[in-house]
Amino acid sequence: MTNPLLTDWTGPFGLPPFDTITDADFGPAFDAALTEGRAAIAAITGNPEPATFANTIEALERADRLLDRVSGIFYNLAGSDSNPAREALSRDLAPKLSAYSSEITSNAALWSRIRALWEARDSLDLTAEQARVLMLYHRMFLRAGAALEPGAAARMAAVKSRLASLGTQFTQNLLADERDWFMPLTDLAGLPEFVVDTARTAATERGLEGHVVTLNRSLIVPFLQYSTRRDLREKAYEAWVARGANGGETDNRAIAAETLALRHERAALLGYPSFAAYKLEPEMAGTPDKVHDLLMRVWAPARAAATRDAAAIEALLHADGFTGPLEPWDWRYYAEKRRARLHDFDEATLKPYLSLDAMIAAAFDVAHRLFGLEFRPLEVPLYHPDARAWEVTRHGRHMAVFIGDYFARSSKRSGAWMSNFRNQSRLDGEVRPVVVNVCNFAKSDPALLSWDDARTLFHEFGHALHGMLTDVTYGFISGTSVARDFVELPSQLFEHWLEVPEVIETHARHWQTGAPMPADLRARLKGAATWDQGFATVEFVASALVDLAFHDGPPPADPMQKQAEVLEAIGMPHAIRMRHATPHFAHVFAGDGYSSGYYSYMWSEVMDADAFEAFEETGDAFDAATAEKLERFILSAGGSDEAETLYRAFRGQMPGVEALLKGRGLVDA
Repeated sequence: MTNPLLTDWTGPFGLPPFDTITDADFGPAFDAALTEGRAAIAAITGNPEPATFANTIEALERADRLLDRVSGIFYNLAGSDSNPAREALSRDLAPKLSAYSSEITSNAALWSRIRALWEARDSLDLTAEQARVLMLYHRMFLRAGAALEPGAAARMAAVKSRLASLGTQFTQNLLADERDWFMPLTDLAGLPEFVVDTARTAATERGLEGHVVTLNRSLIVPFLQYSTRRDLREKAYEAWVARGANGGETDNRAIAAETLALRHERAALLGYPSFAAYKLEPEMAGTPDKVHDLLMRVWAPARAAATRDAAAIEALLHADGFTGPLEPWDWRYYAEKRRARLHDFDEATLKPYLSLDAMIAAAFDVAHRLFGLEFRPLEVPLYHPDARAWEVTRHGRHMAVFIGDYFARSSKRSGAWMSNFRNQSRLDGEVRPVVVNVCNFAKSDPALLSWDDARTLFHEFGHALHGMLTDVTYGFISGTSVARDFVELPSQLFEHWLEVPEVIETHARHWQTGAPMPADLRARLKGAATWDQGFATVEFVASALVDLAFHDGPPPADPMQKQAEVLEAIGMPHAIRMRHATPHFAHVFAGDGYSSGYYSYMWSEVMDADAFEAFEETGDAFDAATAEKLERFILSAGGSDEAETLYRAFRGQMPGVEALLKGRGLVDA
């Protein structure tokens, strides 16, 4: 039978034929794609003509089209709907794809052609975009080890292969721990109806009667906020933070240690003093010292705010008759009680106004008002019954297909993310993207979101806009292919529109009655906007500082000991733990995307706070001229220029940290 991954896709918008693809198709498809890629590289290096941008760089852009297509489907499915066959293939593919990548970047003939183009770049009459792409290819090959001597190059290939396997195993171990743990609930005391409903749905999905708590964030966080049973909160919390550190085959601690050692060796092979120095060189921050400076400027006021909050929260704990210190499993419960007292506000009151469908509509409406985008539901085969799709158009022009996959399931890794099944490019004719947002909201009927869930939806949709509005020639710089500490700007900026009064007034309506959110509830929501930001900022910055410390210097033999030393040195409050402890720090250890780079959310937040002020300064959150500049210089530009250059073109100058502190309510802390 014909492998559907290897045929032309003639369905609507060239979407993958999800209904005909089987797991058995992926192995042969990857083999075919790697064979095709190797043949393409051989054709480039065997070309007797001198290197040109067209016969070398543009040929490289085309070389892996089949591999990109197959990978785009497989890895999206492996993350959002895993199964044993996909997990086994992921383990098999990790070293195989790493070896293929090393073959290319260590190909002397190919490197010679790229280097020749780079040295002659001033005489090549390149467009600005072509010059940028050439620079990025040259830098990528250099940083991958193209200039290394044969022995060092072979060791580099082995290191990268092992790192790829370790990252895959880390991810699968974490998924296994999250999938396998649950706690039956026989005492529902204190739990609002939405938590009870979600716990019932979670039990049903596992073929159980009654209610269970799982390690899905959209269930365990509200459980920790509302359950009056301190013993159950402790049990659930400790299971949550122990992911990846439970001993046995799924324990990630040894994987973390080996990963850090190999990353340091990788950097040393290239002549860098540390992996952080290597990793941060092409980012906006540039150096570990600049990252550390930013984080510590935020740490001091955040810790001061958290310390004050802890004293007030601990008083509530003692008033309930408990002695001893405030513990991590107490914080969310008593912080919620304090919020209810001070702001007369709780999530149970808010959630009926934040149905999933309403928040999707709100995100679409904001995108329409800012950028003229329109969204039409599509009835097309997708990879899971929970996924849904829309065609995105502007003035009748097809812009993208957007897929939303919003509900948690045991086959989906935790967190939320944006990805592509297909990137935008126009090297050989216009190719429009297929973009997907994946979330882990608790499934219920109806699906009601917390405020944090709604922010997550807007955040990921901001990434989606970066992918959908991109307008470049070369896929290498398409969409989110930008500096790691710039990539979060569009996503975090888009979150601001969730708080715009007219967006709330229009879309935050009661799921049963259709009534708008009452004015007094909106006021209370606004009053509580910076609630508990000391806690949120401390748990984030602590994680970022540990990540930086892991990579800025010799690798620790025992990462857990290093983690403890860093937290002690900064004075981590007893009742707050890192947002991501080392054994489940997937941002850092499931791959090296955010290694030495977890800080980037905060680096981008400095810009997103300032960027939204550009709209506020006009008096209109939907100011057309400002939206046009945002699209032209940020969303459509991809990686076509340096991140700082693009931001300055939009805003005129780089911002300071003050807007971030103000936005988090930490200015006076």
